[in-house]
Amino acid sequence: MSAMSTHEVLNQVPPLVGHDSSNDPALREGLEREGAGWAIEEISELGTLAGTEQAQQLGRLAERHPPLLRTHDRYGNRVDEVEYDPAYHQLMEVAVSRGLHAAPWADDRPGAHVARAGKLAVWNVDAGHACPISMTYAVVPALRANPELSAQFEPLLTNAVYDFGLRDPATKAGLIAGMSMTEKQGGSDVRANTTTATPQADGTHTLVGHKWFTSAPMSDLFLTLAQSPGGLSCFLVPRVLPGGERNAMSLMRLKDKLGNKSNASSEIEYDGAVGWLVGEEGRGVRTIIEMVNMTRLDCVISTATGMRTGLVLATHHARHRAAFGKTLIDQPLMRNVLADLAVESEAATTAMLRLAGANDRAIRGDEGEAAVRRIALAVTKYYVCKRGPMHAAEALECLGGNGYIEDSDVPRLYREMPLTSIWEGSGNVAALDALRAMVKEPHTLDAFFGEVELAEGADARFDESLARLKKEFTSFDDIEHRARRIVEQLALVFQGSLLLRHAPHAVADAFCASRLDRDWGGAFGTLPTGLDLAPILERAVVS
Repeated sequence: MSAMSTHEVLNQVPPLVGHDSSNDPALREGLEREGAGWAIEEISELGTLAGTEQAQQLGRLAERHPPLLRTHDRYGNRVDEVEYDPAYHQLMEVAVSRGLHAAPWADDRPGAHVARAGKLAVWNVDAGHACPISMTYAVVPALRANPELSAQFEPLLTNAVYDFGLRDPATKAGLIAGMSMTEKQGGSDVRANTTTATPQADGTHTLVGHKWFTSAPMSDLFLTLAQSPGGLSCFLVPRVLPGGERNAMSLMRLKDKLGNKSNASSEIEYDGAVGWLVGEEGRGVRTIIEMVNMTRLDCVISTATGMRTGLVLATHHARHRAAFGKTLIDQPLMRNVLADLAVESEAATTAMLRLAGANDRAIRGDEGEAAVRRIALAVTKYYVCKRGPMHAAEALECLGGNGYIEDSDVPRLYREMPLTSIWEGSGNVAALDALRAMVKEPHTLDAFFGEVELAEGADARFDESLARLKKEFTSFDDIEHRARRIVEQLALVFQGSLLLRHAPHAVADAFCASRLDRDWGGAFGTLPTGLDLAPILERAVVS
């Protein structure tokens, strides 16, 4: 007997490589429905790249070797630079060259912003580098509040060239932008910011203050909030000034985060930094509100992507792993769990694409779609991002102990999921923002109900849920206390209406039988008996 015979490898799952991550029926059907069918071939090419071992390894390396802060050079000169693993730059190169950043703002084709959402969804090898990609996308509409700055920088922000390095922005082929909003005493309450902006004779402002979270600090430009004489205002702050001199920004430290490791998040200090006013003085929050819409949408895209990734990994494992005489996917309770994860994933993806379509049309001037987006995005951001960590935990458990090991890639996904629930307003902020819209912009609630009522009569369980939801608005007493309850119901009714209208019957039936039925167990794997799970599971397989 060989001394190594005990190490024979049996009943282990082959690596999930060589597939197309865009091979998701819910994604492809949604792209067609929302006006981006013309981009499916390009999205498939990117999905095929994401499925390669090389791309997946780049994602692992970028997280395994997180960025390092270098405050001084060898001679003691302050340099304030962040060094990244080469894998990070390769990932950024792919993302920018494929137009995942601000490129849609320069694309007049209807559905360009939906196509970008599809690309972001299939390029799922590393979430960290997607942060500067998302911020670059979101900065453009806010920057348009200053036509002169927009004319100067938007062509470089939308250009599909990744040109890393601290140089005069005007000399670069492409730019990356970030945001520098929150401070340690305020967090989401940006009106509590204390950073000051003092007007100068040349029309610029001098900024002094400390920012608690500034992601991707090697970006070329940052939108930041500061207190000017006229109140809280928005400013564009470059890392390097025209002519090549570095702006007076110091990187104090990088955050040691739970996840999102490949992305550098920093504390910075402005010590007389030069900034240009964007929008009206004293209207800083209003100036950045459209930017927040963009980044909240990206939170939903990211979470829906994570759900799909976790589902695919769990299903792949269950198809190839045997226990107790059967493959896992043939075990009735495991089928229940996987089908339940698949329903959650499809609901999130379908809602995400509907929102991407509303966003695309709102950008092009459709006020009705803008009204739908206002409520539907806020409630979906709250609910889908809340469900993300639970979905990832259940997907991890499908792999058993193997899922708890870093080699499986599921722990990285699990660590990533809570971020989108925090970013751009944690749960309470998102829920209260939805209620604020209902009170201050009641037409948006009318638009939301007009949207979901398109599914009335398709399923009795849906109709009952919609009726219960409307009763929540018969009284506004204690509405803040009830905010999460109301927003969750809004999100579920929104998802249910979309699935009833667009998804296969088996998916919509399972959703209504679980999410809208008041006897739903709540945990994944509690789908009731009598449902047809086979068509649901078929949609979870990639090739």
